[in-house]
Amino acid sequence: MASITKRRDFNGKLRAVMIPLTGAALMAYFAYHAVQGDRGLIAWWKLRYEIEKTDLALADVTAEKVALERRVSLLRPESLDRDMLEERARIMLGFVHPDDRVVPEPAKTPNDQPPSQ
Repeated sequence: MASITKRRDFNGKLRAVMIPLTGAALMAYFAYHAVQGDRGLIAWWKLRYEIEKTDLALADVTAEKVALERRVSLLRPESLDRDMLEERARIMLGFVHPDDRVVPEPAKTPNDQPPSQ
C-alpha cells in the first residue's frame, strides 16, 4: 500500500510541476515569435524603416516631377516663355548669342587628375 501512496504522491507532484512548466514554455515560445517572427516586432521595425525610406524617395521624385512639369509648361504654346525657348534652342543646337561671353574650361593636365590607387 505504501508504494501506491508514494506513486500517487509522485504523480500529483509531477502534475503540479508539469502544468506550470508547460505554460511557461508556451509563453516563452509565443514571446519569442512575437519579437523574432515573420510578423514580429523586429520585422515591423524594419518595415517602418523601409516605408520611411520609400516616402523620402517619393518626396524627391515628386519634387523633381513638379520642377520638370513647370519647365515643360513654360514651353507650351499657350504660355511660351521666350527665355526658356531660347535657352533650350541654344543647348540643343550648340549656338551662342553674339553678345554672350564664352569662357572655355581649361584643359585637364595629368597633374590635375586624382592619384590612382
